[in-house]
Amino acid sequence: MAAQRTMTYGVVVGNRGFFPDHLAKTGREEIITAIEAAGGKAVVLTAQESKYGAVETFAEAQRCAELFKKHSEEIDGIIVTLPNFGDERGIADALRLSGLKVPVLVQATPDRSDAMTIATRRDSFCGKMSACNNLMQYDIPYSLTTLHTEAPSSPEFKADLEWFGAVCRVVKGLKNLRIGSIGARPQAFNTVRYSERILETSGISVIPIDLSEILGRINKMGDMDDAAQAKLAAIKKYVTTSGIPDAALLKMSKLGAVIDTWMKEVAVTISAVQCWTSLEEYFGVVPCTIMSMMSNDLIPSACEVDVPGTLSMYMLALASGTPSALLDWNNNYGSHPDKCVCFHCSNLPKHFFKEVKMDFQEIIAGTVGKENTFGTCVGRVKSGAMSYARYSTDDRYGVIRGYCGPGQFTDDPLTTFGGAGVAEIPNLQRLLKYICREGFEHHVAANFSEVSKSVHEAATRYLGWESYYHGEIEE
Repeated sequence: MAAQRTMTYGVVVGNRGFFPDHLAKTGREEIITAIEAAGGKAVVLTAQESKYGAVETFAEAQRCAELFKKHSEEIDGIIVTLPNFGDERGIADALRLSGLKVPVLVQATPDRSDAMTIATRRDSFCGKMSACNNLMQYDIPYSLTTLHTEAPSSPEFKADLEWFGAVCRVVKGLKNLRIGSIGARPQAFNTVRYSERILETSGISVIPIDLSEILGRINKMGDMDDAAQAKLAAIKKYVTTSGIPDAALLKMSKLGAVIDTWMKEVAVTISAVQCWTSLEEYFGVVPCTIMSMMSNDLIPSACEVDVPGTLSMYMLALASGTPSALLDWNNNYGSHPDKCVCFHCSNLPKHFFKEVKMDFQEIIAGTVGKENTFGTCVGRVKSGAMSYARYSTDDRYGVIRGYCGPGQFTDDPLTTFGGAGVAEIPNLQRLLKYICREGFEHHVAANFSEVSKSVHEAATRYLGWESYYHGEIEE
């Protein structure tokens, strides 16, 4: 798995001179300390560039905007910190002039009830409302901390900064995203139909390639080709392959090498792959292991050409920095109303399993023969906190919409094939009714994390998508 990258935040320190402006000086230092303690980097005016490095006048707003422009490629989000009331216009002007279209978090430092003299009183409780009012007038979307006022050194702000970082990663990661669509959707799966044009309105492009082109490139590749042999070694290192025929492993290796090369050629980041049942009938393996390896490296790959499915996987992976899987909401779990079985054949990333091995695909084998279906990654999904998400295009209304929420994978006993786990979701029956009444797919993206609130915030506040959050959340 890839290491989580360093987050960089532009910081606007609010100040208003007839409030104690020495608080701007200490407030700037406190927010920088909090960001750096979280492993991040702050881009902020220095005391030489403005009074205390804060923003109050239009000239200071201009200097702050120029600083942000200079670091525009680095900045993931902007934090507005209010150590005192703050100048509402200076803050909004700095953000507008910067031209940055990134998430914004507004934080206000609390007053102390025993320090309310003219020399120490902050009034940032009130100033936050004025700052937000101006951001609204300027049509700049923004996020809020959990509590109206939070000290930068508080555990509440530490948690909010982690949440906000995930929001920023989702928004930045989807900017100009290119998704590879490999093959046609299976004829029997109307559920995975979607609109490329609607995705394009959010800056997300779909780059298709016919499966025949993939197979044609494989036919031209020699058995000892360097890329094929390197992929073969990677497969054997990734998963136990005992009992799998060498011929099947070589086919998987060539398939993986060709897909890797094509994705680099056309600069796509994530993919959705045709499987059912062309690859089995006409090539002789399933692509599951290749897809599992990509997803495990935070490059999600969804089966059945479910492009919105891999997009949903990517949102969770961006937020958490850990691999996502695409699962079926597949079975009830006995009579327990809040538990269900989540399953796929499977191409789940190795990160999801207690133990995993390569095997054949039992469902398709009944049609095309066991010898043509080697390559699945099978095992029991481990227990732990999970987030789930599903975003799709709604062609009737021309929008992207979806849902997300928290849950957990459990250790409840389960004997079955493929990749499967038991999920427990609070008020699951209400969620299932929502999925069915709104006509969402049976596919859902899942991730071992607690990032669903960040995904919801990114979708609604900054991407402009419709999102239902299944769980308690304050809008």
